[in-house]
Amino acid sequence: MSIPHDSQRPDPDALLAQVQARERRAARGKLRIYFGASAGVGKTYAMLAAARKLQLEGNEVLVGVVETHGRSETAAMLAGLEVLPPRAVEHRGRTLAEFDLDAALERHPPLILMDELAHSNAPGSRHPKRWQDVEELRDAGIDVLTTVNVQHLESLNDVVGGITGIRVGETVPDTVFDQADEVVLVDLPADELLARLKSGKVYQAPQAERASKNFFRKGNLIALRELALRRTADRIEDDVRAYRVEQSIADIWKTGAALLACVGPNPGAEHTVRSTARLAGQLGTDWHAIYVETPALQKLPAARREQILRTLKLAEDLGATTAVVPGRDVALAAVEYARSHNLSKFVLGRSRSSWPWQTPHIKRLARYAPDLDLVEIGAASIEAPANPGKNSTGTAWGADAAADADHADGYGEPGNDVRGAPGASGVRLPWQQQRATGYAVAVVSSIAIALAAMPLLAWLDLANIAMLFLLGVLLTAVRFGRGPSVVATCVSVACFDFFFVTPRFDFAVSDFQYVITFMVMLAVGLITGHLTSGLRFQARVAAQREKRSRSLYEFARELSGALQTEQIFDTTRLFIENAFRARATLLLPDADGRLLPPPAGVTLDVGIAQWAFDNAESAGLGTDTLPASALFYLPLVAPMRTRGVLAIEPLRQRWLLIPEQRQQLDTFAALAAIALERVHYIEVAQNALVNMESERLRNSLLAALSHDVRTPLTSLVGLSEALAGAKPPLPDAQREVAVALHDEALRMSAMVTNLLDMARIQSGEVKFNLQWQPLEEVVGSALRASGSQLQSHHVRTELPHHLPLLRYDAVLIERVLANLVENAAKYTPPGSTIAIGAALHGQWINITVADDGPGLPPGREEAIFEKFTRGERESAKPGVGLGLAICRAIVEAHGGRISATAHAAPLGGAAFTFTLPLGTPPAMPELEAEPETP
Repeated sequence: MSIPHDSQRPDPDALLAQVQARERRAARGKLRIYFGASAGVGKTYAMLAAARKLQLEGNEVLVGVVETHGRSETAAMLAGLEVLPPRAVEHRGRTLAEFDLDAALERHPPLILMDELAHSNAPGSRHPKRWQDVEELRDAGIDVLTTVNVQHLESLNDVVGGITGIRVGETVPDTVFDQADEVVLVDLPADELLARLKSGKVYQAPQAERASKNFFRKGNLIALRELALRRTADRIEDDVRAYRVEQSIADIWKTGAALLACVGPNPGAEHTVRSTARLAGQLGTDWHAIYVETPALQKLPAARREQILRTLKLAEDLGATTAVVPGRDVALAAVEYARSHNLSKFVLGRSRSSWPWQTPHIKRLARYAPDLDLVEIGAASIEAPANPGKNSTGTAWGADAAADADHADGYGEPGNDVRGAPGASGVRLPWQQQRATGYAVAVVSSIAIALAAMPLLAWLDLANIAMLFLLGVLLTAVRFGRGPSVVATCVSVACFDFFFVTPRFDFAVSDFQYVITFMVMLAVGLITGHLTSGLRFQARVAAQREKRSRSLYEFARELSGALQTEQIFDTTRLFIENAFRARATLLLPDADGRLLPPPAGVTLDVGIAQWAFDNAESAGLGTDTLPASALFYLPLVAPMRTRGVLAIEPLRQRWLLIPEQRQQLDTFAALAAIALERVHYIEVAQNALVNMESERLRNSLLAALSHDVRTPLTSLVGLSEALAGAKPPLPDAQREVAVALHDEALRMSAMVTNLLDMARIQSGEVKFNLQWQPLEEVVGSALRASGSQLQSHHVRTELPHHLPLLRYDAVLIERVLANLVENAAKYTPPGSTIAIGAALHGQWINITVADDGPGLPPGREEAIFEKFTRGERESAKPGVGLGLAICRAIVEAHGGRISATAHAAPLGGAAFTFTLPLGTPPAMPELEAEPETP
């Protein structure tokens, strides 16, 4: 026996999605990725070899970026290929060669080579990452060949970091890798790669030696090779699944070893789940666990249904993908699920049929899908005890001869279980009472039809009266399900015989033809009731799915218009209460990451909520963390960070175990988290805009005031200087006043100059004159400029003789040093020592101005660099707090950083250190020796 033809028919939605995706891909350029485990396996060489082959076939090929890393074999492959000239980018005093995206788009070649897809572009480029450049090239219809190492994939970045101890900073989103048109694995055994490294074919000798002791250890390379092979296999598996959908292939291709465990109501289901988890671990593969809920199984007592859901939760905790699948035929639904997910191995518990005529599901699976592998798990040595007072016999999925009434009014929905749960339209009847009501209605309706048809016997044929009885059976099945419809069928046949078949008012039958009529009526009634009950079940399932989809749509629509946190809180609480019959409370964190107290009248455990927030994991009811809690705590994890915790108190706990309900709740939480993050960044953007406007207005005001004040100050300085040097000389008292006036005018002029400089720096009006020059000259000029402030201090310089030339603006760096030296002289007592030193540190040079004074106020090492901030809050010392702010602006404009230390060795006072990039000084031309004269 095989699956009916309709079940093998491809999904129209899936086919439509395939067609649309194919059209989108046709409009974009193709992407081929040469993928490898590490550097040196030959990805770039393979890419260049493919490019040369395409060129020989008459295709135009352009090299956008190729990194040879000094490998002669790779560099030789570039011969004959056209290379796009790079774009020069100035960064931190250095000139970097970057890919010229605009030139490539203007040239628009059919194919371009872009090595090292994970590369980070220099600041000032259009895109921060090279893979974004590639996406724009593809959008323009240009085909791209590129290379990627496994450690650069975002999803494997932390795994590789844990293996090698080195965390790679440049990554590529997995979506770029998965959406590539082709992935070519370039593989090399670890021993051969180490041999290449040792022979200098991967890195130059000093770098190769360091690499062999760190990243390029044999164990690391073996593990990276396994990751690359597995990731490539996963990528190809997605291609296989897409091809099977596109070609409408229903047969399972056994390209993988994924398992499908079938869960049912018998006590051995947990043993089946654990055995499948162990088997999946041994095979190193994924696995699924499903429960097929038929109308018969949905009628199981609540305790047994909850046991099934707990078993599914156990499977999910053990790493399975779980699902509750509705269907009328257990085996058929399971086979359809396996085919749609390309699962080739079934795992079932040992079947024990309750009745001789029942066929075990494993045999039915073998008939439906003879190409599947079936694994039967033996019974556990110590089985879990069955629920007391409940019949636990059945097959691996449960016996089909369960309770005979079908009164469940929903498909695992909270609040829809008729066993005493309140519904949306009032209080529903208890399950036992509604079941009895159905049977009573079945009996009464059949008798009522008989009594109503008796006066019509003279005008109606017996066949028409039989149709009236069948109509009653059909209506009973629609309203009350299979059990009452069976009773209605039996009572209808009896009433038809008793009231209408001669001899009337007697169950005796005089004509054998009526026996056939009774049998046909009974069969039609039973079949009609059975089909109607199944359709009723399917209709409820569809209605609940539509309800969930509508709820998510309405929730997303409401959140899209929320602009305040309070709106998100109210919307989330309202929708969760309506969708899940649960009370919900949203807890938000403060600036320090501590959750705020709940609203008045709400009782919950803030400690559990804080744990869920800190660990980004659910806790409380239905979880493995403090499951005794009466509330379920779900963290709201947004793309950037966790935004809060949702505390939920369900009226009925069983819905937490249903996978569909948890998935819907997780979707609600994700939407709420994204909405909270959106509102947060709206507030951040508004505050940033206000601060920018305030800063702009303040700078404009300072610049205007400083410019207007500078002219009279210049006159005041000149007049006071002329007055102090007047001829004949002024008396001593008047001369002292003139000198003091001159000094104060100079101090005010310096303040105004600082204000103007800060306004010009922040407005971008300052033009840098970057030149290669020694550091000693600017240090000397800064000390000479600050000579008057340093008269009562000891100054020493500690500059090494081998310092290289630096590329900087001498006037501005002199200003930085002068401000730092004058700042040290201002805040240290007379006789203190001020030291200026410099030291090389990697690709940077650190320049330090230190003193042996009292140091900085504790905790203000960073605040003193802000504008209008001084080292002492209330001080008689002159200044407005702009000197260090100007220093930071100048240093950062040169690509460096500046910092302060409160009590630095060896002097023990304050120390200010700023860095400048070394760069590569220009080569000095060699002077040719003059020829000797004869």
